[in-house]
Amino acid sequence: MSIGNSPESPEDDRNFPADDRDSIGRALQQARVAAGLTVEEVSASTRVRVPIVHAIEEDDFSRCGGDVYARGHIRTLARAVGLDPASLIEQYDAEHGGRPAPTPAAPLFEAERIRPEPRRPNWTAAMVAAIVAVVGFVGFTMFNGTDGQNGTAAVAEGPAPATKTTTPKPVKPADPKPVPSESVIAAVPQDKVTVKLTATDDKSWISAKAHDGKLLFDGLLLAGESKTFQDDERIDLVLGNAGPIELYVNGKKVEDSFESGQVERLSYTKGDPEAG
Repeated sequence: MSIGNSPESPEDDRNFPADDRDSIGRALQQARVAAGLTVEEVSASTRVRVPIVHAIEEDDFSRCGGDVYARGHIRTLARAVGLDPASLIEQYDAEHGGRPAPTPAAPLFEAERIRPEPRRPNWTAAMVAAIVAVVGFVGFTMFNGTDGQNGTAAVAEGPAPATKTTTPKPVKPADPKPVPSESVIAAVPQDKVTVKLTATDDKSWISAKAHDGKLLFDGLLLAGESKTFQDDERIDLVLGNAGPIELYVNGKKVEDSFESGQVERLSYTKGDPEAG
């Protein structure tokens, strides 16, 4: 005689159809590997700490600090590895109960409606006004007394001299300061290596370092944006999506054709263009 259903009864599995989609963490991890990026590189470009990136790729969102932060991290990581954030956010909401209902704003504002306190009289201003009135009255009385002792008022002997009017000289406007631009340098310095990157029709993650390992830039270059870097000896580049990148080295265009999605690691010195 059997009481109840077995915990491993196959009938339970029929109530939960399998989802053919990859999990959020697996989708992010596969896209990162396909882009040739490490967890440390993604963390540096998105400012999401390495332990949180590892946890999200393992579908552990408990370290994000709540659903709001989890959605933000998913959106940021998806953009860094070239995925559509909207579909991943929709999948997260479906798996975690959707977005929380917004809190009505009216009760909050009505709680702030406090009856204003009656204005108190400004005794300081009243006292200052009274002192000014007394001083004015005393001055007026003394002036009238002086005129009475003289008997007659002074008579003007002639017209008052005309006051010479000085026309102010026009002030010459200051020359506008030149606005810095990241366009191709017309005359690049001979004692430095100059590299300019332009994303033509798509975004690309790039990293640029000086010869001493100093990080010059690490992040996304959106379509239409440009970045210019200079160093005394060498510039090392990593292009996460090299296809849309237009590259100039020391004022000359590099004619190498890169494919979309291709990861390139390049180095250039003062004597280039020459692919590193």
